[in-house]
Amino acid sequence: MTSENIRPTRRSFIGSASAGVVLASMAGAASNLPRLGVVTGVSAGETPDQALARVRHLGFAACQLGVGMAPPELAGPIREASAKHNVEITALMTLGSGRMVWTLREGPQTIGIVPPATRQARIYALKRASDLAKECGVKAVHTHCGFIPENPNEPLYFETVAAIKEVAGYCGKNGQTFLCETGQESPITLLRAIQDVGLDNVAVNLDLANLILYGKGEPVGALDVLGKYVRGVHAKDGLYPTDPYGLGEEVAIGKGRVRFPEVMRKLSELSYTGPITIEREISGPGQEADIQASKLYLEKLIESEYRRSLNQNS
Repeated sequence: MTSENIRPTRRSFIGSASAGVVLASMAGAASNLPRLGVVTGVSAGETPDQALARVRHLGFAACQLGVGMAPPELAGPIREASAKHNVEITALMTLGSGRMVWTLREGPQTIGIVPPATRQARIYALKRASDLAKECGVKAVHTHCGFIPENPNEPLYFETVAAIKEVAGYCGKNGQTFLCETGQESPITLLRAIQDVGLDNVAVNLDLANLILYGKGEPVGALDVLGKYVRGVHAKDGLYPTDPYGLGEEVAIGKGRVRFPEVMRKLSELSYTGPITIEREISGPGQEADIQASKLYLEKLIESEYRRSLNQNS
């Protein structure tokens, strides 16, 4: 991060040589267990083949794919790379264009489809990603909606709900789920927005650390509120913010405040079998090592907690 905590390339790590993978593959994948997956991305100078080859190199068989403002012509290469490497793409992700500042001070004015100044451009980017996803056969589009207002009576809240409805409606016509990533708003605010949008293809990508990094909650409690809407999970860890205008620190899984055994127990109680995607927002060789360690830890934890749930119900 810079001294201003400006991260216009927050997800550009997924396009670097050793970066970008977020959790895929599950050894002996059983139908009653979540699919471990990976976040990777297509960035300038990198092909879909290179991105999905890296997913396989790390031992995964699924990914979320960041596409930025990728052109429609990329659909063919994405399909070919997915088939060649036998990697399932569980969602396409874009944040759109324009300045984004990942802090509590400037984030509300710059992130997602909440800020009026960049809203239409971001809506356009999401529709573009939806069209690309359709051509690739991907069934979900994923983004940060931004700092959805906590006050449901203010005009900006109604505008945000309308923007989400416009994007989700477009995704619905393309046969997709629209995933809202947690973090910038409290769980009850996101629940309210989803219900006020009123479309059955709006769901949640539960980022386990973001709730903590933004000081908006914690994932076990969030599952009580949002559980039935969760269709994706980012496995990530972090610390609560101590700077009232900055975010908390993202750390390796097991080093932060996410209570992973309780999270997995709760997911098993909810019969969640969707993708779980590891996210480690650093670059360099340390990222790959952390991802590999997280993969081993989560595979064992998922199996033990889901087996416990099955035994209790038998």
